[in-house]
Parts: sequence; C-alpha cells; structure tokens
Amino acid sequence: MKNLSDCRILLVDDAKANLDILVEGLKSDYKLSLALNGEMALQIAARTPPDLVLLDIVMPGLDGYEVCRRLRQTPETAEVPIMFLSALEEVQNKTRGFEEGANDYLTKPFEMLEVKARVRSLLKAKAYSDAVKEQIASELRVAREIQMGILPPDVSAVTDGTGLEAHAILFPAQEVGGDLFEVIRMPDGNLLAVIGDVSGKGIPAALFMAVTMTLVRALAPDARRPEEILRRVSDALVLHNPHTMFVTLLCAIYDARTGQLDYASAGHPPLVLVRAGSAEYLPLKPGMVAGIMAGLSAPSHSAQLQPDDLVVFYTDGVTEAFDAAGNLYGEPKLLEELAGQSGHTAAATTDALLRSVRAHAGAHPQSDDITVLTLKRK
Repeated sequence: MKNLSDCRILLVDDAKANLDILVEGLKSDYKLSLALNGEMALQIAARTPPDLVLLDIVMPGLDGYEVCRRLRQTPETAEVPIMFLSALEEVQNKTRGFEEGANDYLTKPFEMLEVKARVRSLLKAKAYSDAVKEQIASELRVAREIQMGILPPDVSAVTDGTGLEAHAILFPAQEVGGDLFEVIRMPDGNLLAVIGDVSGKGIPAALFMAVTMTLVRALAPDARRPEEILRRVSDALVLHNPHTMFVTLLCAIYDARTGQLDYASAGHPPLVLVRAGSAEYLPLKPGMVAGIMAGLSAPSHSAQLQPDDLVVFYTDGVTEAFDAAGNLYGEPKLLEELAGQSGHTAAATTDALLRSVRAHAGAHPQSDDITVLTLKRK
C-alpha cells in the first residue's frame, strides 16, 4: 500500500492567503501542488495526477464545481478524492458539491487540525482502494495467463499430415472471457474442430469456459458425430450449472480421407465457406444452446471440401464489433472480407479478418470476445 508521505495533494484556491495556510499545515506530511484558478488546476492534474484535491468553489473563470466535474470526466483523475474547502455553507451548496462528485466538504474558516484529519482519512481510504484494485488486477493477469494456457498452443501442429491447415486467435474483451476453441486429432485419424462462446463475460464466463473445454476434451474422443459431442457436453454441463449459464458451440469433424466436413451447432453462428473468390454461409439449422436442458438435439449437416477451400469459424464478437458511431461490423462485411481471402493460407485469412474488424472498430473499445478459427484443405 502506498506510503501516505508519498501522496501528492493539489491545493486550488484563488486566495494566496488560504494557500499559504494549507501549505504551512500540510507541507511536512505530503507532496503539494498549487493552483490559483480552475484552468491551472486542470492543467496540473493532467500533467501530474494528484492523490487528493482540496478545492475552492468561488474562483474566477472555472468555478470549483466545474473543475470537479471535469476531473471526474477524465480517466486519470476520475477516482481521485476531492474535498471542497469553501465559504459557501448553505445546504444547497454542499448538496451540489456532492452531486458534482466531491468526497467531502468543509466550510471556511476551517481548523487546520480538522483539515489534516480529513485529508489523512481520505488518503488512507484511497491508498487502501488502490491496493485492493492492484491486487485484483494482478490476480486477473494470472487468471488470463491460466485461461490462455488452457487453449491449444498450436492448432496447426495437430493437423500435420491430415491435408488440412489450421490457425486460430482469441482476444478477450476483458482480462478473461468466455470464448473457446479446440482442434483434436480423433482416434480414427479424423479432426475435430470446436468453437464456443459462453454467456456473459469476466470471471464467471472464464470458469464456465474452462469447464466446457475440459468436457470437450474428455467426451469427444469416444464420439463419432458432432451432434453426439454437443449432446454429451451439454448434458454434463446441465448436471452442475446452478446459475443457468450456457454456451453456444459449433462442432465439426473433418474426414482426412475424403475431405468431408460434418458439423452441428448448439446456437452458434454458422460456418463460412470460402471458395474460388466467393464466401457464403454453410447451411445450418442450429440447435438449442448447450448447458440449459438435457437431451440436446442439434441437426447435423455435411459439406464436401475441395482443395484450397477455407472454412472459417467465428464468435459473434466479430460480427457484433461496433465502431464509434455504433455501427456493427455485420455479416455482409464479414463475407466481403473473407471473399477476398480466397487462395490465402489459414493463418493469413485469420489475421486479415482480425485486422478488418479492428480497423472497423477504430478507437472504440472492444465490446465482446473475438475468436476466429480457420481451416484450409490443401
């Protein structure tokens, strides 16, 4: 936890006499920054974010209310404690101060002992809050590393000798997320490809994702059909699902001898087939999402892959990526982008789609986990 003597306090008052009193009372215990008006205060806070702001209200130019409002709107100072020191003592003034985001309010003339006590209390609370946040952030970083370690490290290695290329990427919207993918060499030499998207985000979704991955790996090798895998995984999830979470899943089994791809979906978006300069969705009748009810029934479909065909699995974080204006990336743009990837490798196609989605989103924050798995028949 941060030592209080290392904390910096920004003192803001247009009366130099008031600043002199505060400096004399606080200089031996804290680092201080001074501002004689609101504009200067905002500039100093932007350059050197303080740990606490002692703020006058009645000042020329920007008043204290406006300074407080702007500090709260700036990410770097949004959670910095602010205490008003003002001669305005009526209830409506204090009420407005708290409505603008202040943590405390003390009227002038003030006793320095009381100021010091309140300052120490606010700084201790902030130091404790910062320490807790850092601990949580540290644990989330570890959780992310563990979750990413659950995913297959190199799906391309699994497909060696099968006549199929594979490449996958996964980027959670938060530190951890609920997307998943897997490529497994089945006992008969065929390949199983799975992609999924757990309901919700964050730690609950990550835990449910880990359970789903474990079930897929444990139950898939004994199954012969994608719809059977979906049913087995869903039934196992139903048994231990107290919060009624669910996961969309799409399973596909590739016959390395014939090039046939059998696939079935539990509420997941359809596959995209890229062939000879065009991209289209493969026919799909999705079943119910997995994990809600036992006895999941997902219709099975088949497609015959030709040499150079690409098959793209994705989660809805791709098509539902927003730009700053609120426009979705959308399915038409997805098909347009993938049509231009005909003849490219699985890795190049996956990476190009990710770049396209990020170019669409621009500076807008990622709103959902993004996962893409691409297969190519050589």
